[in-house]
Amino acid sequence: MYAIPPRSARLRPWWLVLLVLLASGAQARTVYRCVRDGTVSLSTAPEPGSRCVAREIDDNAATVPNLWGALGVIHGTLYEREQDGRAVYGTRALPGSTPVLAFTVRTPPGSPAHTGLGGVGAPRTDRFAAQFRAAARDTGVDDAWLRAIAHAESGFDPRAVSPKGALGLMQLMPALARQYGVADPYSSAQSIDAAARHIRMLMRRYKGDLVLVAAAYNAGEGAVQRYGGVPPYAETEDYVEKVQALYERYRSALRKPVRKG
Repeated sequence: MYAIPPRSARLRPWWLVLLVLLASGAQARTVYRCVRDGTVSLSTAPEPGSRCVAREIDDNAATVPNLWGALGVIHGTLYEREQDGRAVYGTRALPGSTPVLAFTVRTPPGSPAHTGLGGVGAPRTDRFAAQFRAAARDTGVDDAWLRAIAHAESGFDPRAVSPKGALGLMQLMPALARQYGVADPYSSAQSIDAAARHIRMLMRRYKGDLVLVAAAYNAGEGAVQRYGGVPPYAETEDYVEKVQALYERYRSALRKPVRKG
């Protein structure tokens, strides 16, 4: 996964990273696009343990290519490591790597990727409890997972509106709300029900991989497909980590105590 540099770090445009990649080592005009654990990285040599595809870069190209796919905000760090006796540069923090520089680019215009309006905090099991239980029962989606999504998305505010145009408790984009027949996106019951049905579909598509489910809920299925895993957007990476942390808290909070005797 891309490392998120401290806010105080000096961020450079992403094309400087690619220029460093192109100027290094014997593989001067070859950059490898590598996928591992649902995340994408670039490297001047194939990464051990990753699935990598070589991309040849034309020295005479008029523009610097974007090997992540659609131009993305990506925050990341370029690392240097020694591999097979030579210096290798890449954007994944592999063992023995040393950070070289930090970089950033913007999330593609129109992308729904977002960090969510809610922050990581104590579980709020009293909020819309009956509606979450009903949606979990009807769809088979874990009650704790639904609450984690709601907590991350809106902080349980049924009137929430995001800068990207998402509405309601589960922050449904208008097109998604229409897809699931939501008449009132500010209705907590309708929002939870539609989100649960959408998450059920995502869980089937990604075979229960909750990391990819969270990424697709955040950035869209197209972005997950384009990058072969979690899109390398700072918003999406932050969101996935937030939901995972909240999920563990809600699982613990909702776990029924074992009766003794």
